Amino acid sequence: MSDHRQPPADRLRTDVPHSARVWNYLLGGKDNYPADAEAGEMIIRAFPDIANIARDQRAFLARAVGFLTGEAGITQFLDIGTGLPTADNTHEVAQRTAPDSRVVYVDNDPLVLTHARALLTSTPEGACAYVDADVRDTGRLIEEAARTLDLRRPVGLMLLGIMGQLPDDEDPWTLVGQLMTALPSGSHLALADGTDTSDTMNRAIEAYNAHAPSAYHLRGPARIAAFFDGLELVEPGVVRTSDWRPGRGGSGRDGPSSPAVGGVGRKP
Repeated sequence: MSDHRQPPADRLRTDVPHSARVWNYLLGGKDNYPADAEAGEMIIRAFPDIANIARDQRAFLARAVGFLTGEAGITQFLDIGTGLPTADNTHEVAQRTAPDSRVVYVDNDPLVLTHARALLTSTPEGACAYVDADVRDTGRLIEEAARTLDLRRPVGLMLLGIMGQLPDDEDPWTLVGQLMTALPSGSHLALADGTDTSDTMNRAIEAYNAHAPSAYHLRGPARIAAFFDGLELVEPGVVRTSDWRPGRGGSGRDGPSSPAVGGVGRKP
């Protein structure tokens, strides 16, 4: 991940693929460059079902946010690793149920932040803010988020497809723990990531990693479930993203078996 202190123009590398822009390409978006499209096509050739999985993760986001606003009463969200705007972004889902919801989006790609500021507009009752930060810089990230969110009240922390961008030697489990420690009781973690349970997916990610400046790290389902240690898991627990409360918004149940798992946990 890049250093937020660099000028945005220096950080915007269009000649190498970037995970957010490759994901945008897989979702059929237009906010990407030839290097991203080339990486996306390489992944599709190795693992044709990847686009379905990309759509499935967006559907999981919608169902998770819908649960958090509709059932858990959460009206504040910290969405880290936002990605490029597409359908059913976090604030759109939340504000349909709770128009006064406040959302802080965090990313470290200048293109993502430029598009987010232009396209992700809040309801008059709520608020959207955008933080240019690296997920590793938890102290600064929380400090910036507190300008928009009331950290005395529960927050929904969204970490979708982001922890796989950190290798094991950076201990992303401790990082998630630090973020949850900064949030009050009643806060929830929604997290999903790709697993290493599909040989074809493994090969596709290996091919991507060979050409991308930042590798993506697939993990076993039990290691992804470990991100929820110390939290109270919401039923049905950590499962395939398409199996998490299907039928409440779109799901990937009619698509291929997804090698991504996710869940929601509540801080006691």
